[in-house]
Amino acid sequence: MQVDIKTTTVTQLRQTFSHTARAIGGDKPASRYQEATYGMQPLVNFHYRPLWQPEMELYDVRRTAVVMRDWYALKDPRQYYYGSYTITRSRQQEAMEKNLEFVEKRGLLRDLPEPLRAKLIHTLVPLRHLEWGANTNNCYITAYGFGVAITQATMFHAMDRLGLAQYLSRIGLSLDGNSGEALAEGKQLWMHDDTWQGLRRLVENLMVCEDWFELHVAQNLVLDGLLQPLVFQQFERRFSSQHGPALSLVTEFMNNWFEETSRWVDATIKTATAESAANSALIHGWVSHWREAVRVAIAPYADAVFIEDAADALAAVDAQFDSRIAKLGLKAAVDTGIAA
Repeated sequence: MQVDIKTTTVTQLRQTFSHTARAIGGDKPASRYQEATYGMQPLVNFHYRPLWQPEMELYDVRRTAVVMRDWYALKDPRQYYYGSYTITRSRQQEAMEKNLEFVEKRGLLRDLPEPLRAKLIHTLVPLRHLEWGANTNNCYITAYGFGVAITQATMFHAMDRLGLAQYLSRIGLSLDGNSGEALAEGKQLWMHDDTWQGLRRLVENLMVCEDWFELHVAQNLVLDGLLQPLVFQQFERRFSSQHGPALSLVTEFMNNWFEETSRWVDATIKTATAESAANSALIHGWVSHWREAVRVAIAPYADAVFIEDAADALAAVDAQFDSRIAKLGLKAAVDTGIAA
């Protein structure tokens, strides 16, 4: 008996979905990111207007003063959609868990002298409340923003902030031997200590910022751009150089995350700024206004953490931020002191 095996070729009629084809032109092969992003923003058939804001549609471009011809231009250079985002964060979490387990098993933070443990609790643990505020702010941007290209990224960013808060909590538990005392102390510091009241006030002011793109600029560019390097670069490096690498191990994710997410934040700000002269002037003013607000808020924190080196630490962070915003075409606004 003879068996003939034949192959059959199936010709693919379409290369991608029609909504993606309309965005990228023609029937071209599309990436998973493009298929999960383009054409996803609801535009029609809204059944009701928000009762708390009846002059607006449920999704409305007027919720920000920034104007874009194409909101999908605010793309994520990381090309994150749900699948790629969760896979990336899962791998990073595995590495971070190993670092935390290493530090906890050997008591590298728990066995530090009491003054050093108190210093770390005072410097790091209250940040978990600030990260919760950053989560809330990015949830607001996601809820009221327009264009899936940016709102899906801000939702990922919001969940990242919860992850950062959890890692800061883990650091606190490593410092107090899992008793929870460091977390309780951190809350009291956040609520009452003079070191933290400027930052607490700033976070609360951000929570009532109505323009979602202004909030994106204030939270994700300015506040993070000044505070993250101050804590996880300036302080971490100084502490680790004097007391060993334990702190470096438990803050590795924070540094890697900031470098990664800065690419996305910069891409959105640069694209919106280049869209028009009106956008440029608007964003210039926001950066100038919120940069001054952040400077005022972090000054008491820097004084308490760095003591006589506070001026040097703040100058280093300012120089780093100057270099960053210069690449976005925003340096002139800060230098001239344009008000919001």
